[in-house]
Amino acid sequence: MSVQKSWGELQTMARACRIVVDTLDALEAAAEPGVTTKEMDRIAREHIEKAGARPAFLGYRGYPATLCISVNEEVVHGIPGPRKLRDGDIVGLDLGCIVEGFFGDAARTVAVGQASPEAKRLMAATRESLFAGIDACRPGKRVGDIGHAVQTRAEGYGYSVVREFVGHGIGTSLHEEPQVPNYGPPGRRERLVPGMCLAIEPMVNVGQPEVEVLADGWTAVTRDRSLSAHF
Repeated sequence: MSVQKSWGELQTMARACRIVVDTLDALEAAAEPGVTTKEMDRIAREHIEKAGARPAFLGYRGYPATLCISVNEEVVHGIPGPRKLRDGDIVGLDLGCIVEGFFGDAARTVAVGQASPEAKRLMAATRESLFAGIDACRPGKRVGDIGHAVQTRAEGYGYSVVREFVGHGIGTSLHEEPQVPNYGPPGRRERLVPGMCLAIEPMVNVGQPEVEVLADGWTAVTRDRSLSAHF
């Protein structure tokens, strides 16, 4: 069960999350054709450290960067490198930071230049799925209600939700209990209580839900190589 946070702890987490959102804003502005994913990682790290925080992902379980940056058919955990962003790409930006021992964590998917109508529709559906999950976060409801809301919204567009990666509790650890799947029946799993903090993370595919991890041991891609978005 997720640790219930005090008011003061919630304020510290809010500062961490504000830094994450500000960093995502800077990255979205920088996501132009020709920019490398490694340059995006540099921007992320500098922004977090300038704000007085520490990157949460750098070194986590051996992860080599500040930013997870996943392009097109990449679902999550893409490693920054020499790849240049191209017009029409959609790019998942996932990062976290630490403030006074508490974690903030968020993701969004952005378009580079002019995205296709399908890509725009996928991003809109995934973002809506996130907010459907957030709307289900009320005391007395259950974790299963969140996943049901996400799944219902995404599948209403004809898309599929990834099963292998899920949301999670967050606090003094990046990943705390409970796990928060983006699917499943309502009314199941842990009961939601005031002071719980959850990272709800819909990952939605145009095609089938199955994913596979590439040889680098991190980058997860859609098995059918269809587009994927993450919010």
